[in-house]
Amino acid sequence: MLISVHTFARLCPNCSEEFPSIEAIVLHLNSQSTCWPHEARPQQLPVPPGLRGSHPSTSDTTGHFHPRSGYVFGLGKNLFDRLQEDQYNYRRKVNTYYPFHDEKEWELARFLVENLNQTQIDKFLKLKWFNTHPKPSFTSKDQLLDWMDALPCFAEWKVSNLEFTGYKTIRPIQLIWRDALEVVKQLFSDPVFANHITFQPHIDCLPLGATQVPIILGSDKTPVTRTTGGLEMHPIFITIGNLDSEVRSKATLRAWRCIAYMPIAKFRVHPDYQTILQARLWHKCVDLVCANLKLAAKTGCFMTDPSKLIRYVFTPLVAHVCDLPEACMVATVSKNASPLTMALQENFGDGVLYPPRTGQHTLQLICEISKTIDVWDLDKFQKAAKAVNLSGVHMPYWRDWMFACPSVFLAGEILHTCLKFFADHPLNWTKEVVGKPELDARFITQHKRVGTRHFTKGITHVNQMTGREHRDIQRTIVASIAGAAPPRFIRALRALVEFIYLAQNPVHSADTLLSMTQALSDFHTFKDAIIEAQARRGKKGSKEDFFIPKLELLQSFRGTVERLGTLMQFSADMTERLLITHCKDLFVRTNRRANNFVEQSVRILNRQESMELFNLYALFHSRGASLVNVISAEDEAVTTVNPALSWVSRVLPDETHSVHGPRPVRNHFLKGILSGDALTAFHLTLTPDFKSLSPTDIHSIYSLIDFDHALSQFIRHFSLSTGEHTRWDHRYGRFSAWKKFRLQLHSAFQPRLIMPSRVVQAYPPGESFPLGNCDNVLVDITGDDGQINYISYSASRVAQVRLVFQPTLLHASNLVLPSYLSCPLLYIQYYHFVARPNDRPELAMWTVECSYVEDQHGKHRCGGVVPLTSVTHAVELIPEYGEKVDEKISSAICLESYDRFFLNNFADKESYHTLSTEFA
Repeated sequence: MLISVHTFARLCPNCSEEFPSIEAIVLHLNSQSTCWPHEARPQQLPVPPGLRGSHPSTSDTTGHFHPRSGYVFGLGKNLFDRLQEDQYNYRRKVNTYYPFHDEKEWELARFLVENLNQTQIDKFLKLKWFNTHPKPSFTSKDQLLDWMDALPCFAEWKVSNLEFTGYKTIRPIQLIWRDALEVVKQLFSDPVFANHITFQPHIDCLPLGATQVPIILGSDKTPVTRTTGGLEMHPIFITIGNLDSEVRSKATLRAWRCIAYMPIAKFRVHPDYQTILQARLWHKCVDLVCANLKLAAKTGCFMTDPSKLIRYVFTPLVAHVCDLPEACMVATVSKNASPLTMALQENFGDGVLYPPRTGQHTLQLICEISKTIDVWDLDKFQKAAKAVNLSGVHMPYWRDWMFACPSVFLAGEILHTCLKFFADHPLNWTKEVVGKPELDARFITQHKRVGTRHFTKGITHVNQMTGREHRDIQRTIVASIAGAAPPRFIRALRALVEFIYLAQNPVHSADTLLSMTQALSDFHTFKDAIIEAQARRGKKGSKEDFFIPKLELLQSFRGTVERLGTLMQFSADMTERLLITHCKDLFVRTNRRANNFVEQSVRILNRQESMELFNLYALFHSRGASLVNVISAEDEAVTTVNPALSWVSRVLPDETHSVHGPRPVRNHFLKGILSGDALTAFHLTLTPDFKSLSPTDIHSIYSLIDFDHALSQFIRHFSLSTGEHTRWDHRYGRFSAWKKFRLQLHSAFQPRLIMPSRVVQAYPPGESFPLGNCDNVLVDITGDDGQINYISYSASRVAQVRLVFQPTLLHASNLVLPSYLSCPLLYIQYYHFVARPNDRPELAMWTVECSYVEDQHGKHRCGGVVPLTSVTHAVELIPEYGEKVDEKISSAICLESYDRFFLNNFADKESYHTLSTEFA
């Protein structure tokens, strides 16, 4: 194979002059003839002892070690400073938006390029409207795109022609790529991330004072078109572990960058050798793209951080995010072997954690085979490799990447290893045991909650599901199949769902890791029930094994968390989204020809990246704001993670509309109604849905026959407990009423993070919902089982919200409402607990039953009035369906048609944590 690899030079981070050693650069920076401007000249930059080598240093300089961020080697230029080195910077001193006339023209140009194709841009510029209105400076789409391409750009794309000596391909092999190290430098110096980046030196294996920049790669192959001879793309993405995981988890925040489009070559060889040649080509291309990164991991290099501080960094590979087939290709193992451990196919269902498949072991096997067989004798080499469970790749890209080991950097991945695994196996087992019609019926009849996916047509007819749909099915499947599946089968399924929920924790402790390990162990204890139910089936009928590769990967999750941290930061959700933005969405913006599609895509991506960077730079520069994002140490609640928006809102609050990306969650803690402990916020619309209802209206509209009695008890209790008495008679009073309210909490895992608010419905009976559409909540009240007694002990109760109301006074009234009647109130109907989680270990859920009373109105639901602020959580109840769902029941009357329900602790990850740790 003929390729050229750029050699890595030791360059001054300021003037780019080449030097023979690290110490020579430091001496250069410390010298009287330093390249630094006088005002920015650092005072005696430190030389870390580990960087001086074995010979005594001639420099007597000393350095201060920063425990959290490594040594600092003076001042440099961050990404925005480097923008000012552009050839047109002298013009931008006069007009920031050059080559555009002004900011307005720049906004027009940006809008056209981002939203219209080239034909549409030309049509727009030829509109007759411009005959009577000023025309923009650019007169054609070609000129506009040329101007956009002239914007400052870093880490530009390259095209390399590759060929395998002796192996012809149907089309020439072209690698479209850019230097991964240059992209990392761009990420590391981007001032946008100043408040979302950390510098953690790794002093065990690296020189004292060095800063670690952990490299995270992501890759996947995707079809761009699905027609005959469809087009495929195989991009590689990169980010750095210094950035907060919340930033790396959102595609719109530019924390991930594409560094290459791997060639998908078709070789003119026997089909048996097609895969091995494609895999070798892939590894060789990654070698080229990451060559300088690997050298930096070994010898280090200078980089400037967002605050303009120069650091000496090393770039170890800590994670490569990919699906299982690609993980096997990366680890160079065959399909019947685990890419992480020494387990083989017959061991996949053992429930045993096997020793790691280290990179050193793999390389040793390759070396032994290569001693006796020519690596390019594909037939013999491939057979010898498969005999030891290898794929036949002889030069994996990670072989010379310092500290890189596939058993470590192929981190546990949630989307494919958990969610896709769940859809491919546990969900199919459930379909076999419960039956597709019955399973669909149980999902169709579940109560609809706002913000939660409801499967109106069931779940078995869906052929292609996204990770989001997999999550939505997991939420309710355990409680839904109770009564229709054997208890031990349910227990095995619940153990897997519990493991998946625990694996997604954003933070971990020793207890959560122990619980995660125990959940997986429980599955293996009860998995025989799956075989007994003949639920595991293949093309030839029922199967009695668990030779499932992804099941084996779950054994390594705990070790990954202990080594690298929470698994959610390595989820392929991010790369799946990037495949859409960097491949599929680009297709409609090109001429859709396969011969130059990738080149067009690269030009579009380059243009997008330049536009985003220039827009933010010009915004600050034109307003005279600093190009350094000052680190903010404010300890305030977080409503969203959008570094660019946070920076702009802090410095230029009137310009936040100029920033794309996730918008903040509305913070109801600022202006909403707060609970007594200020842990919960509530929001009601300023205008109620009903402005003046009488008690008779409430009886007729909401069908609440004991509303008067419940409200009188509420008034009697609070007048005694508070000493506030009132002459207001509720029997003749007027009430405002709302059909819903919003409830907002802080994250149970990260208390500073404010969660999106959840809507709690309280709709009266109507045409679509003959018995009302009312959600369930957890309330902190004073009472005992079934009977309202406001003088008893405090406890958490599950209740259904039937009415949201507030007493009102007529304008002419001289009465004053006491405080307990001057705030929003709820009329709720109670459930009482009938079983604890331990009573049904297969579910491990609380069971509740509707509470009834019998009085002059007959037997009816037990209701009561409580303050709105007594609500602590919105909860989900799943009916206890029994063996078969009643066909007459729909989701509209589900909650009113059953008496017994399961309190679903899998409603969402926050609910799972709350009901598992806090609820009693």
